[in-house]
Amino acid sequence: MKLTKYGHSCLLVEQGSDRILVDPGTFSQGWENLTGLTAVLITHAHPDHVDTAKLPVLLALNSDVQLFADPGSVGALAEAGVHATSVEAGDTLDLATPIQVYGETHAVIHRDIPTIPNRGYLVDGRLYLPGDSLQVPAQAVEILALPVAAPWMAVKEAVDFLRAVDPTTVIPIHEKLLANPAMVYGLLQKLKPADTQWLDLDDGATVEV
Repeated sequence: MKLTKYGHSCLLVEQGSDRILVDPGTFSQGWENLTGLTAVLITHAHPDHVDTAKLPVLLALNSDVQLFADPGSVGALAEAGVHATSVEAGDTLDLATPIQVYGETHAVIHRDIPTIPNRGYLVDGRLYLPGDSLQVPAQAVEILALPVAAPWMAVKEAVDFLRAVDPTTVIPIHEKLLANPAMVYGLLQKLKPADTQWLDLDDGATVEV
């Protein structure tokens, strides 16, 4: 599996014949002109995870791409003239690479703010992309894309989520809200499971896992 990070929560996952783009949002750059995509996955409707202005341009460059999203994003995309297939927990997406769908709602930001739908994706039984949720999948995860900073999460919750999933490899995401990512990254590396590999990807960097 080959992974390329385009900042924040946007990852390009290349596995076999599939090129799968996840959460192309407003905090991410460099994904807009990608071609040869087979699928785009959206976890939820917040702009840092789905850029409804730029996404139609990307889809025009990839006429055969399949777009999958949570129900909230499906509605927002429809308003932008884009059709997406709604997914639910328990679904398996119709791609060459098996992708299982997890989760129901976004993590709570505050009790006075209504929650919205959120879907996590487990790619090829290996890579878990949780969106803005700390729901632990029922099966073992080899590679975890770990949110590290958010209005809905403290560092202690990121640590507990990482320990509960206990992956072989962790890749930090959702970092664009941090003025000093190194401080949070240092805490997470110190407190992660001892046998979990920390793999930090710079924007635009690619790694084989």
